[in-house]
Amino acid sequence: MPNMLLSSEAVNRDGIKKSGGKTSVDMASSDMKPKSISRAKKWSDEIENLYRFQQAGYRDEIEYKQVKQVSMVDRWPETGYVKKLQRRDNTFYYYNKQRECEDKEVHKVKIYAY
Repeated sequence: MPNMLLSSEAVNRDGIKKSGGKTSVDMASSDMKPKSISRAKKWSDEIENLYRFQQAGYRDEIEYKQVKQVSMVDRWPETGYVKKLQRRDNTFYYYNKQRECEDKEVHKVKIYAY
């Protein structure tokens, strides 16, 4: 389960210090709307999972859980990456255990802050 931020400044699981807004990994409320957006600059595990959600047509895990009414997302146990997602048209996307977001695609990933 994602950790909740209690202060305005924290270090995320990739060791990156962030101030102010909380990212999609930090919050999991049912009616959350993003307050701001930024683009990814370099690849990380968090960016990899956001890339997979956005390929399937969702902003992030929060929106996926809201739309599909699920409590858990299928993940690869070895890597923690998203394994399977269901698009809005009920088509399934299956992902590999390894990294799928190439360096040339990283800048396309949107990071939403709540």
